[in-house]
Amino acid sequence: MSKDSFVESTETLKKTVPLMIKHKVPTTPTNYALWYTYATQQDPQLNLAIDQGIEALGGLCTPTLCESLYQEHLASETDKDMIQLKQSLTAMMQELSHTMSDTLSNAETFQGALSKTFNKLETGEREGISLEETMTLVRDLIRESRQIQQATGTFKGQLNNAQQEITALREALNESQKEANEDALTQLLNRRAFERDIESYEKNKVPFSLIMLDIDKFKDFNDNYGHLLGDQVLKVVARRLIACCQDYAQPYRFGGEEFVVMLPQKSMPSARQLAETVRRAVEKISVLDKKSGQRINSITASFGVASRQENESCSQVLERADSFLNKAKHLGRNRVLPVN
Repeated sequence: MSKDSFVESTETLKKTVPLMIKHKVPTTPTNYALWYTYATQQDPQLNLAIDQGIEALGGLCTPTLCESLYQEHLASETDKDMIQLKQSLTAMMQELSHTMSDTLSNAETFQGALSKTFNKLETGEREGISLEETMTLVRDLIRESRQIQQATGTFKGQLNNAQQEITALREALNESQKEANEDALTQLLNRRAFERDIESYEKNKVPFSLIMLDIDKFKDFNDNYGHLLGDQVLKVVARRLIACCQDYAQPYRFGGEEFVVMLPQKSMPSARQLAETVRRAVEKISVLDKKSGQRINSITASFGVASRQENESCSQVLERADSFLNKAKHLGRNRVLPVN
């Protein structure tokens, strides 16, 4: 490195570190690369994105904002490809696992139906059907059916083994995903990202409102139509959330069929208005069940909204929003609480 380059880098360093301290940015390698580039003003689009982000967050640059900007503006194509590969593998394993679960359920149902049929046939035989030819047919049918039952039992055992293998592979993939912020299925930020961001809000006393939403009767979709349709519902709801969230309102997949939206620097009325917008968007969703050809138009969600009060912990805000969400469920679902 030449003397001029060293002096220039030192001057940039003197600008970078105070900026990171000012905006409460942890000094990780990726964050330093991001803010070093910001200080050099080499990438006007990056600088504009950072300025807009910290303005919306009241001067704070959250961990997920830093990482998303790094991925968008500085990460190499190789890094991006690896992240996409992990997400795709995780989503694929989730779908395979759900398919296996549905197949196992169908196999158990088939075995139950066969057992009932055998019992009826055996009862008819005991009551003495007189025609020998008929009895021969019945005996043959019983024998063949028992063979089918045996084959089904073997198939079920094979499926169980495959399920165990898929579960093990999925757990291994989940371990590799622990450091990721994005949920592979919905492409939303995940629970880990949410916890990091809300911790940052609490530490730096950033005012915010919060929306919790839960898809109504989601278990019914899995039970009646299979897990793959349930996954499809989650994906569509996530897309509606993304479309509705503007001005740095940030959606997360909180877990299962539950989502959270963080609204930094926003009041309770603004949060309620957004929740109503999302509620109306969700109830317009129509999903096609490819197995039966049936179209499902009964998708709704319930919402709980809360705003952080002075000296209130973030966990208290979450508990209040969750309480309103549960009340919305008990009052008939597909509604936003509190009303005012």
